[in-house]
Amino acid sequence: MKAKLSSHFQKREPSVIRTAQIEFGKRRDPVEAINVAIGNVSLPMHPAMVRRLANLQAEGSPFREGAVRYTPTAGLEETRRAFLHLIASSGFAVERLHAQITDGGSQAMELVILGVCGDAGSGEKPLLIIDPTYTNYTAMAARLGRKVVCLQRTLQDNGRFTLPDRSRIESIVREHRPSTLLVIPYDNPTGQLYSREQMRELAELCVRHNLWMVSDEAYRELLYTGAEAVSIWGIEDAEVPGIEGRRISVESSSKVWNACGLRIGALITDNEEFHKRAVAENTANLCPNAIGQYIFAALAHESPEALRGWYERQRSYYGSMLVELVSGMERELPGIIVSSPDASIYSVVDVRRIAPPEFDAMDFVLYCARQGAVELEGRRLTLLVAPMSGFYDLPPADNPGRTQMRIAYVETAERMRLVPRLFSELLQGFLKRLDSRAPAAAAGR
Repeated sequence: MKAKLSSHFQKREPSVIRTAQIEFGKRRDPVEAINVAIGNVSLPMHPAMVRRLANLQAEGSPFREGAVRYTPTAGLEETRRAFLHLIASSGFAVERLHAQITDGGSQAMELVILGVCGDAGSGEKPLLIIDPTYTNYTAMAARLGRKVVCLQRTLQDNGRFTLPDRSRIESIVREHRPSTLLVIPYDNPTGQLYSREQMRELAELCVRHNLWMVSDEAYRELLYTGAEAVSIWGIEDAEVPGIEGRRISVESSSKVWNACGLRIGALITDNEEFHKRAVAENTANLCPNAIGQYIFAALAHESPEALRGWYERQRSYYGSMLVELVSGMERELPGIIVSSPDASIYSVVDVRRIAPPEFDAMDFVLYCARQGAVELEGRRLTLLVAPMSGFYDLPPADNPGRTQMRIAYVETAERMRLVPRLFSELLQGFLKRLDSRAPAAAAGR
């Protein structure tokens, strides 16, 4: 008799963000991949962080003697101060906020789900999300046995995602009685930017229906519309009475600070009891990454003016890249839909107007990863993208992700310029394969 896996493990498949990379890793033919499937930023970290990385055993470093001890469960005081300092540098008050350091924003979100949703397996007090949403969040809820309820957005032909109107949102809230609304103001995966007015309206809804409001702010300050930064910390009782005490943000070193592999994040809240209980829960993990905390904490000593200069350079870098890729995709593939590049570092591309009915984005992604290749500029290349089906909590027949893929702006500018042509030629090769199979399928019927 064989030992049996849990039912959860038996059903678990890799995240769609990693699928292409995993499949490409099995190839043995000589081909190079441009990987825009995952938000794995290729830029160097902030210079202050780089200096600490290079001098881990310098005078004043806690690692000078080679010992790497546990930190407090809530994290180093300097690191907690750094995250609050960054929020303040964007113009938001932090005096009454509590900070807890986590192993990346992902662990912070796990603690949120544990702290605000109903008991595991009960289906009560679910997490309310706005689809499409960051796919790993729904995976975390499933891992923890918590229910998720979704509000649906739609990608229009003009590249804009619609948000559900208030009456629809309230209908879902009354039906499912969620405990929490999760928003991603600088959206992953769509690149949509939530306006301050939209954030205020969602905050009013949370107060009216007694919900926690959780905001994933990993991409705060990465906006390209000329608007001012938006944040959950910009919505206060003076504007939305009752919102204070129910606000939580998920923070990360990964994106704005180019430190994906550092795996340092934070859980920020204005609710002292939530903070105490979240720290208590995380004592089971002992503490976050000590070296990563120390490196990130260098930002606590940067002036607000210097930090704002960093934000501006980040926006300039990504903003021009986004515009160039969108125009390149539309030039290479007339009729393709590309989501409006307003924020974060992602775009959704939709081929529904140029692909046949039987097209499936996952099949295309696997084709590119397993066998697709294009001769381009003297190199044999393929492209790794993420199928959008996994970003929606919908059955296959109703899932708009069947014709959609997410592109992350994480390769160098030079390599990103190859993406439109590479995507176009790989898509044409894939569609020819579909055409060649069609007669055989028809004959079989």
